Amino acid sequence: MFLNDNFLLTTDMAESLFHDYADNMPIIDYHCHLDPKEIYENKNFKNITEAWLYGDHYKWRLMRANGVPESHITGDASDYDKFLAWARTVPKTIGNPLFSWTHLELRRFFGIDELLNEQSAPRIWEKANEKLASPDFRRRSLIKASKVKIICTTDDPVDSLEYHQALSKEEQDFQVFPTFRPDKALNIDAPGFKDWIGRLEQAAGTAVASYTDLVNALKNRVLFFHEHGCRLSDHALDVLRYQAGEAGDVERIFAKRLAGDDLSKEEITIYRTELLSALIGMYHEMNWTMQLHIHAYRNNNTPMFKKLGPDTGYDGINDLSLTESLSQLLDRAETAQGLPKTILYSLNPNDYPAILALMGCYQKDTPGKLQLGSGWWYNDTRSGMRHQLTMFADNSVLANFVGMLTDSRSFLSYTRHEYFRRVLCELIGEWVERGEAPNDVALLGKLVEDISYNNAANYFGFSSAK
Repeated sequence: MFLNDNFLLTTDMAESLFHDYADNMPIIDYHCHLDPKEIYENKNFKNITEAWLYGDHYKWRLMRANGVPESHITGDASDYDKFLAWARTVPKTIGNPLFSWTHLELRRFFGIDELLNEQSAPRIWEKANEKLASPDFRRRSLIKASKVKIICTTDDPVDSLEYHQALSKEEQDFQVFPTFRPDKALNIDAPGFKDWIGRLEQAAGTAVASYTDLVNALKNRVLFFHEHGCRLSDHALDVLRYQAGEAGDVERIFAKRLAGDDLSKEEITIYRTELLSALIGMYHEMNWTMQLHIHAYRNNNTPMFKKLGPDTGYDGINDLSLTESLSQLLDRAETAQGLPKTILYSLNPNDYPAILALMGCYQKDTPGKLQLGSGWWYNDTRSGMRHQLTMFADNSVLANFVGMLTDSRSFLSYTRHEYFRRVLCELIGEWVERGEAPNDVALLGKLVEDISYNNAANYFGFSSAK
């Protein structure tokens, strides 16, 4: 039966591991894109379209693939018509995780067991919207209903963190911490770089007239973020190239950019290498975890990028080489002061063997100090999760894995943790059936509990952020 209590749980061991161990664990969502202001203001969604389809480029891509006009995806069609367009698309997505996720969300949050299609759409629209209007369905209520204990948002160094501060004083049932994501500091070639430097000056309360000033201002913001509970950094390294430079080189490159001059590819690479290396030193000093998200290929389809901007469903997977540059970056940090705890994600699963092999060269002191990040974006499917888990187990210590995250802008996406836990239990159950793992439910149950929650709680050091 579709989505019954044991869906994906194909063995007796898988059933026991999920129902008796995984399903009982709370959630640490250590990487997401929820807006802290939305969490703080705690408003109701006006309808299921706002909750489901606003900003969800996963669904947008499938709707485009189904021939839905852009007016009914990101355009000026009514919310009901957009919902109906998604309802017409869903029956054709069998085999895609969004088919399962859509119906999981309907069941877990709204108690709706019906399949979503064109015929059921009017009934589901009414029932879901009626519940969304209730005080029990405000943003924070949805978080609490999902047993979420910690959320880490993704924040620019210039952000004030005012909503994190307000939530820390007001919210008792879960915690919201910032994550330091200085992409705009690294993207020296971006059109808005000089404007962002001005915002950094205001946030740090200091002039940034040189590269040395920039590093000091970022140190200031790292300390500010740490004071407000931050224990993770994050970087979108769509292209990772390594080229070291001297101090004078970086000062000259930075001054050249502030003067409005264009930079060569070599100058951009030197600047990014040196600044990223400086930031890694800061993360090590603060005992933060560094996350590197590697090999997205951004903003394909120029006409649609000009029309809609970034993060609208036009990103692909980069297939550039990785090993040499990543090795040089990690080795420089280890030689200089030591690597911080590090999670390496790649959007290209072909990178997993190289990443795992490099990880093993720098493991020390902390269990799972370097981690292969969970199946990300195009890889958070059942097959993608199984592949990531298998590769992790084959090449490292899976028992130390910090588990799943949503990487989402949706307050309804926490069913992805359930989906991941079912896949995890399914895989371990298969190992038992094949004699690869012992038929020891206590041993395997602890493994599942640790990957579901305990490892993240211990690894990130959130206890020191309270």
